[in-house]
Amino acid sequence: MNSGQFIKESREKIREELRDNRAIMACSGGQDSTLLAAIAAPFNSIKIIFVDTGLLRLNEVNRVDTLFKKFNIKYQLIDAKKLFLSNLRGVIDPEEKRKVIGKTFIDVFNKEAKKFDARYLLQGTIAPDWIESGGSSRDTIKSHHNVGGLPEDMELKLIEPLRDLYKDEVREISDYLGLPEVMPFPGPGLSIRIIGEVTEDKLDILRKATDITEGYINEKCNNKPWQYFCVLLPVKTTGVHGDNRVYGNTIAIRFIDTFDGMTGTFSRPDWELLSQISSEITDEIPEINRIVYDITDKPPATIEWE
Repeated sequence: MNSGQFIKESREKIREELRDNRAIMACSGGQDSTLLAAIAAPFNSIKIIFVDTGLLRLNEVNRVDTLFKKFNIKYQLIDAKKLFLSNLRGVIDPEEKRKVIGKTFIDVFNKEAKKFDARYLLQGTIAPDWIESGGSSRDTIKSHHNVGGLPEDMELKLIEPLRDLYKDEVREISDYLGLPEVMPFPGPGLSIRIIGEVTEDKLDILRKATDITEGYINEKCNNKPWQYFCVLLPVKTTGVHGDNRVYGNTIAIRFIDTFDGMTGTFSRPDWELLSQISSEITDEIPEINRIVYDITDKPPATIEWE
């Protein structure tokens, strides 16, 4: 792929689509949308929006702010934590969860679009998103919030310059622009790493476990897995903290390697590393007393649990 040519052609397509209209651009801070933000940054007619959904990792907002300032990407931060958590109350089914999140994003974008007098929405949708979301003769594996999670009556017209790219191509073009490699983080955030209903308490537990896990990988792994994260399971088991019996939560750890995001193999980390992560999570988070490791490839599993 000629990265420079792709960027040039993408900007030309955006210019042709918009003409004299305005657009907003949805950015999650992940690799796909960050690349699109860099491509869209020269357009004054595009407002880049980063939504704090309340489903982000620790320090995610600060990380995105630092990255965007470094690359002169102007953006607006929208605090929508209360709205997302309120809409997710009582939602357990993973497909419904993704659709609720997709609809809530669009509600936020519609509101901001009216303020900016925008008619278009730019998204960092890539090929695996729409392939897994189903349609035509394809089965729905899971509805990505930016595809299958979109409402049918959406007011904004979509522009998706990265739609035909796979993860390896996104990385190649990002590298051409000097953008750092960002570990993939799903648009629905930690909500799909909490099996069952999303609550503030569960998010707090998962954020701490995620931060510990990512800290160990970033500090001690020369060859990092493609993606590494924690999942909070709706499973409690008996354990011991000190001399006391506890009935605590379970965290699953998943490290996975993939070339394009379509298939993948579970990573085989050093057992000592897993032992250290497990010990710190159970020492630092009293609600957790059991850690398990996911040894499933994609397929039969997907990368995320929901």
